[in-house]
Amino acid sequence: MKTITFILCTFIFLSCNKKNTVEPTVKEYTLEGAWELVSFLNYKNDGSVDTIRSSNEYKQMKMYSKTKIMWSRLQAWDSLDWFGVGDYTFRDGKLTEVLDYGSKAMNSRLKAQNKFVFDILIDENKFTQIEIDSMGHPIYAENYKRVE
Repeated sequence: MKTITFILCTFIFLSCNKKNTVEPTVKEYTLEGAWELVSFLNYKNDGSVDTIRSSNEYKQMKMYSKTKIMWSRLQAWDSLDWFGVGDYTFRDGKLTEVLDYGSKAMNSRLKAQNKFVFDILIDENKFTQIEIDSMGHPIYAENYKRVE
């Protein structure tokens, strides 16, 4: 009887002391699909933020496949076309876009810089990309919603 009690007590003790091995599931979201700009934010040195909403006069779309990005922008008041095409990676909270070519206006900018790195916040149907300066402060952010 003492042996059965000892075994039972040992079993209960070990069962209670086991660490919970079930880890929470982290949902990984994908950028694949079409996204429409909803608004963008300009961060100022004094800590204030200007929010500019998308409109019929200012539109922007991004389309992601598994590895490719294409974006286009309409500024109704501007006669310049704006688009870019390239590759992207998305991992560990960072979005990196490396553009190969774009519109004439964009190609002139790509000569100086063709790699763009953003912090990213994402869920199933929206994401925010944030450009950070060398001191770790946000410069601007773009807010997108999934349209496909």
